[in-house]
Amino acid sequence: MKQECRAYCLAKGFHFSALKDDFSAKERAVAYRGVLHVQKWDGEAFIFDFGVLVLWGMDHDQTKKILENIKPYLAEEFSSPIEDAFTFDVNHRKTAVRDDHITLESDEALEKLAVSYGLAQSVKLAEFENYVDEAIQRTKEIPERIAASGSSQLTRMQISKMRGRLFLVSSAITQNVNLLDTPEFFWEYPELDPSYLTIARYLEVNNRLRILEKRLQSIHELFGMLADEQKHRHSATLEWVIIGLITFEVMGFILHDLLGWI
Repeated sequence: MKQECRAYCLAKGFHFSALKDDFSAKERAVAYRGVLHVQKWDGEAFIFDFGVLVLWGMDHDQTKKILENIKPYLAEEFSSPIEDAFTFDVNHRKTAVRDDHITLESDEALEKLAVSYGLAQSVKLAEFENYVDEAIQRTKEIPERIAASGSSQLTRMQISKMRGRLFLVSSAITQNVNLLDTPEFFWEYPELDPSYLTIARYLEVNNRLRILEKRLQSIHELFGMLADEQKHRHSATLEWVIIGLITFEVMGFILHDLLGWI
């Protein structure tokens, strides 16, 4: 029988220690490194410390309830969660996915956790993709202006703010991109690695990551262009200040020493 599996990227992270302690005291829960597995009703939840929740076999009302329960533990909650939905059933020859339907080899929690890692990484990657999309959308006219006029036509304050925003985007992704590596969980359970790789390939996690890195590189290049322009403007300002001082000194020499007016 087909059931629902949903992955939610809810925030930049969880207050994970408090969440783990509270849920472990109230629910049937097992903690792994960076993940809490909760069995509730007839379904299961996998809560990843990087802000992702993956639910298996929960209906609409149960999903709504667990989302409410988890809300107090969100760190930097998103206004609109990033969501992906699948169906699944169990007891097949091997774990596979086709047309957003997952067939699991067994109903074991570790099998679901292996697949959940791939689902969690995919929606987390979507968060990073959104950051880059927004940054590129905000700045797409700047390279065209520089190509046409040799200047971004932004004030020094605007350039500084733009560089700051680009730096925040780049830094947020760079610091967290290791979340998309093969999890250390599979060093302990290598027999589950094929299940994880199956879902990761289906969701094109590695391909999307390579594209993200290329797009991030374009942001770095724009960052460099704005930095160069800001340096050029600063240098030009200093040159005019020096020219002004020299002019003032020369005029003083002419008026005082040559004409004797001062």
